[in-house]
Amino acid sequence: MANILIVDDDPAVQLTIRLLLERAGHHVTVAGDGRKGLVLFEGGQFDLLFLDIFMPGMDGLETMRHVRALQPAIPIIVISGRSITPDAYAEPDFLKMAIKLGAVASLQKPFRADVLLTMADRCLKSGEPAGPNVSTSRQ
Repeated sequence: MANILIVDDDPAVQLTIRLLLERAGHHVTVAGDGRKGLVLFEGGQFDLLFLDIFMPGMDGLETMRHVRALQPAIPIIVISGRSITPDAYAEPDFLKMAIKLGAVASLQKPFRADVLLTMADRCLKSGEPAGPNVSTSRQ
């Protein structure tokens, strides 16, 4: 089916997403940070990118900027474990920010398997955003 790149620094998240996508029939490549992800992206042909926002070295927003310069149309689903609860003293909502910067969908960790697979399927089939921009569904 599709060739998908996962860029996330958490090995448990990498494994979870990879297994879900492989069981759905996709070919998956994994990178542990933005720099490695960008090298893999430049050397491969991917249909979809899962991108963690907070990673050491090159973060997800910077990685997304480089990816967009190379291939503007690739669908990117950003993921983050940071809270999205609105609070005057909280940090900005980085998932919404990533949507404004070019991601087609976002997913809050922890996520439900069916939500992740639905997002991936919709992005791959239509090239359009996968429903609501931010999913707060939890396992």
